[in-house]
Amino acid sequence: MLRFLQPEWFWLCALLPLVVLARGRRGPVAAIEYPDIGLARELARRSRSRIGAWVWLLPVLAAALMIAGLARPQRVETRTEVTANGIDIVLGLDVSGSMQALDFQVDRRRLNRIEVVKGVVAKFIEERPDDRIGLVAFAGSPYLVSPLTLDHGWLEQNLERVSVGATDDGTAIGSAIASSVNHLRGTTAKSKVVILLTDGMNNTGKISPLAAAEAARALGVKIYTIGVGVRGKAPIPIRDEAGHQRIIMAEVDVDEATLKAVADTTGGKFYRATDTDSLEKIYEEINRFEKTAQTTQRFERALDLYPWLLIPALALLGLGFLLQHTLFRRLP
Repeated sequence: MLRFLQPEWFWLCALLPLVVLARGRRGPVAAIEYPDIGLARELARRSRSRIGAWVWLLPVLAAALMIAGLARPQRVETRTEVTANGIDIVLGLDVSGSMQALDFQVDRRRLNRIEVVKGVVAKFIEERPDDRIGLVAFAGSPYLVSPLTLDHGWLEQNLERVSVGATDDGTAIGSAIASSVNHLRGTTAKSKVVILLTDGMNNTGKISPLAAAEAARALGVKIYTIGVGVRGKAPIPIRDEAGHQRIIMAEVDVDEATLKAVADTTGGKFYRATDTDSLEKIYEEINRFEKTAQTTQRFERALDLYPWLLIPALALLGLGFLLQHTLFRRLP
C-alpha cells in the first residue's frame, strides 16, 4: 500500500502549469538577432535546436519530483492477526412430513417450510465464519447431517441435500435435543449452543424434551427453540392412492409450552415464526446474541520512498544546468 504523510505539499503542483504557461508566452530569449529570417529558419531545422528548446522543462520536472518527495511517500506493509474464540453450534432441523406445508412465501411465491428454512439457515451459517457448526436433522428419529466443522462450504452442501422423508415420520424433539447436545459434549468451546427448529409436537422418541433440556443444562449447553408455521390449518401436499398430488388443509400445531420450557431451562429463548420475514429476524437476533469473541493485532512497517524522488530531481536539475551551459549554451 502506498500513502503520503504530508499530501498538502501537492498544492504546490498547481503553480507548475503557471510556470509553463508564462514561459510559453514569453518565448525563448533571443541569443542572436538576424537581419534575414531565412538563415534562422535553416538553423531551426536542426534537431539539436529543437531538443534544446525543451531543456528548460527539466527544472519543471525536477520541481514536480521534489514536491512529491516533500509529500513523504511511503510503502506500507500491514499484517493483521485475528484470534477468534469461536462458539460451537449445532443446528437441529425438523424434516417431518408436515415441513412440506405451503404456508411460507418468498418473492410472492409459495414455498414449503423446509425450503424456506434451509435458505435462512444457510444465510445464518455464512454469517458465522469463525464458529464450528454442526447439523442434526430429525423426524421420527434424529440423524447426523454434518459434525461440527469450520468448513462451512461443505456444511452448506450437506444442508442442501436435506429433505423430507429421509427417516421415519414423526417428531422426536427430545431425541433431537439429546443427539445435538451429545455432539457438543466433548468440545472445549467456552460457549455451546443448540438451535432447534420444529413445526410440531413431540410424539415419538425415547427421551422427553424436558429431560433432554436438563441434560443440556448440566453440560452447559444453551438451547434456542423455534416453532415454525401458521396457527390453525395449513395447505399440505399429499399423494392419493393413484399417485396424484393434491393439496389439503390440515390442522397443524406447535407445542409452544414445551419449547419455551426447554429454552428457559437452559438459559435460551423460544421464538415463533409464522412467515419468512419473522423466521429471518429470529436467526438474525440469535446471531446478535451469540457473538464470537475476537482479538485483533495489527502490525505495520513503513518504508520512506522520498529518496527515490529527490535523487532523480537533483539529477534532472544537474542535467539541465549542464546542457544549458554546454551543448545547448546560448551565445552572448
